[in-house]
Amino acid sequence: MASRNNNDSIKATLPARRELLRTGAALMFIIGIVFFVEVGLKGSYLLVIAAMIGGYMAINIGANDVANNVGPAVGSGALTMTGAIILAVVFEAAGAIIAGGEVVGTIKKGIINPEMIGDSTTFVWLMIAALLSGAIWLNVATAVGAPVSTTHSIVGGVLGAGIAAGGLAIADWSKMAEIAASWVISPVLGGGIAAGFLYLIKQTITYRPDKLAAARRVVPVLVAIMVWTFSTYLMLKGLKKIWKVELGMALLIGLAIATVTYLIVRPVISKATEHMSDDIDSVNKLFTMPLIFAAGLLSFAHGANDVANAIGPLAAINDALMHGGISSTAAIPLWVMVIGALGIALGLALYGPKLVRTVGSEITDLDQSRAFCIAMSAAITVIIASQMALPVSSTHIAVGAVFGVGFLREHVKATYAKAVHSIELHHQGDDREVVEAFLHNFQIATLRGRRLILKELEAGTSKAKLSEIEAQQLGINYREHLVKRSALKKIIAAWIVTVPASGLLAALIFYTIRGMSGS
Repeated sequence: MASRNNNDSIKATLPARRELLRTGAALMFIIGIVFFVEVGLKGSYLLVIAAMIGGYMAINIGANDVANNVGPAVGSGALTMTGAIILAVVFEAAGAIIAGGEVVGTIKKGIINPEMIGDSTTFVWLMIAALLSGAIWLNVATAVGAPVSTTHSIVGGVLGAGIAAGGLAIADWSKMAEIAASWVISPVLGGGIAAGFLYLIKQTITYRPDKLAAARRVVPVLVAIMVWTFSTYLMLKGLKKIWKVELGMALLIGLAIATVTYLIVRPVISKATEHMSDDIDSVNKLFTMPLIFAAGLLSFAHGANDVANAIGPLAAINDALMHGGISSTAAIPLWVMVIGALGIALGLALYGPKLVRTVGSEITDLDQSRAFCIAMSAAITVIIASQMALPVSSTHIAVGAVFGVGFLREHVKATYAKAVHSIELHHQGDDREVVEAFLHNFQIATLRGRRLILKELEAGTSKAKLSEIEAQQLGINYREHLVKRSALKKIIAAWIVTVPASGLLAALIFYTIRGMSGS
């Protein structure tokens, strides 16, 4: 009895112990930064403070933002949680260090006018307030399980601290209007493209009588499109700071890589399907490796681009302290880049699983083909948006794509249930075998075939009947929600308040700093 009580006590305290270990590891990282900057670099107290906050911001980016890249792969079963974390840590760090760039803009997105900032000390405190407020907001969002935009978090921080330092006139409100528009543009674009790819897969594979034969034809083409998309995406976004290439050239190089990939993948897919059963699960397995590939490249590009959200302000502060002025761009020392890369990796490993589960399984159920559509949407939307100069958020795109897939599933399921329900309305008095045969033919039909069957129903020529109980059940089923509304409301609310929340917090922090310094 005593042994059982001890085991129960140990199990009860496990969550608290894990939280203590996570907090301890994060604190050790921050302490390591303090020791390195103060002792190793002999930096000023301002640089030490900025480096600590930069590390804290990087941890929160890893905890919140990286989930978008690997969440769908985990939710679909293509990757385990451990495998996803290892893959993301490696590729995020590689992207940050290899392709993170040598310079960064000192004012994120150009949303405030640096000429209206009085001196370099004010600028340093402004950036510290912005960085700290963005990090705190990300921490809060992660705690409640809401994936939010890290870019919007730091933009809100810069805006709020900037207004506190220089008044309302310091802000570029037209730029802020563009960012506000991206709250709608990003998820709608991402959701529409993801839903379009899922509809294509359903039409060309899922609703075909011989699914494996269809998969042999279509999956190699889809993989080639994915390689083309991700090659272009990587050249335009992931490697843009070490290799400048225009869209046209990137598309041509990507097309060449995709063509070679198609020639390699086609016989591999053909052989893999030889001993598979002709069902959806078998088709889904064919998307596993492309998904892992996509998760790695999305993480690499994210590390190369979004590490700037953590180390950009830190690099700007370092530059201002070194040169005593405010410049439009700042060099990124290697130690600053390493802090960003390690912080993101640590945040993902310690706190990332919560948001990975949110994106991967708590919005809608994902399988490999649905997750593939989400990954494709993430890359294509960023390419389109960057060429149209639209300030979209990768977080909003990815989460919008998850919602798009979920809402398409709702639409397809509702349409199917309504169609079957109409059988009962048009046909009475037939035996069970006729009904079952009709339903079977309807289920295996292509989308075009289903439309023809429904026309037949409307014409009153079909021979099928459902029981009254079955008809009532179908009437309930087609109103079923496959997207969790509670998750939808929570995430949208978090998106709406991100910029104002981080902005207000930054202003409060800046006023506090100025009051304490007596200036």
